[in-house]
Amino acid sequence: MKIAITGAAGFIGQKLIKHFLDNPVIATPTGAQAITELRLFDVIAPPVPAPGNAAIAIDTRVGDITDLDALGQLIDGGVDAIIHLAAVVSSAAEADLDLGLRVNLEGTRAVLEACRTLPSPPLLLFASSVAVYGGDLPAVVRDDTALTPQSSYGAQKVMGEQLINDFSRRGIIDGRVLRLPTIAVRPGKPNAAASSFASSIIREPLQGDTAILPVPEDLSVYLLSPRGVVRNLVHALGISAEHFGGSRSLMLPGVTVTMAQMLAALERAGGPESRARVKTEPDPRIEAIVGSWPAVFETTKADSLGFTADRDMDAIVAAFVEDDRLINE
Repeated sequence: MKIAITGAAGFIGQKLIKHFLDNPVIATPTGAQAITELRLFDVIAPPVPAPGNAAIAIDTRVGDITDLDALGQLIDGGVDAIIHLAAVVSSAAEADLDLGLRVNLEGTRAVLEACRTLPSPPLLLFASSVAVYGGDLPAVVRDDTALTPQSSYGAQKVMGEQLINDFSRRGIIDGRVLRLPTIAVRPGKPNAAASSFASSIIREPLQGDTAILPVPEDLSVYLLSPRGVVRNLVHALGISAEHFGGSRSLMLPGVTVTMAQMLAALERAGGPESRARVKTEPDPRIEAIVGSWPAVFETTKADSLGFTADRDMDAIVAAFVEDDRLINE
């Protein structure tokens, strides 16, 4: 099985690559298959995580996600699956409309256009976002709740979803769209995502550093761990198209928590000294973006298809400690 991954240098891409290298046989709609090749694409050279797997060929490419020639070379000869992760994150897309449109919308369209050259439709997995929802929402949001995003990032993801569904209807691809909850706890350093604080208020204090909480403690978010994202992405590759029904889009299961509950889990994991490292500094811009995202979902479709959430906030923190925590000396 040949798999192409865009945005392969990002943290989810890196974790997904490592998973495939450690688990080279995966479930597909036609049965278990061994991965024979990974084609990695990003605007910077995607590293190949250790330990590696000699049975899997690695093809690493650097290019612009809107470059049709580069994408054509990426999938030249055919691939069985494309996992499209390349994106500009929420705050960056809000700050620079042209950049967000180019990467999040035109980049997705370019990937789909490249697929039109293939002799058979590849399975295409698209990472969407909770940000597709917003505005005047019901108390509990469902997959079929109207999509009324309140940010450019969310709007661009909606447009990408519609393209995936239409190209699937036409038989050009076999699409799956997973709407991701806010991802926490992300490894590494804070990024330009509006929700970056949801990771930093756990990550930094547990590593001995201070962190800023820019939103009220009673604000709720809908979370999934990086470990959970990878688990669900891989699971999606094994589901037959007919099980998705009329829409290829679904919201992944997650955990709804307030900032206060997150801080309590931080204190249970790292003690009062970790909790004391979080300082509150309100940022109305961040609150406006993240506060527009719903936090309570009914995920009946995803549940019925075998997608899963983390157990609770303590499990999310434990996954970070086990997988990514760095201890400052």
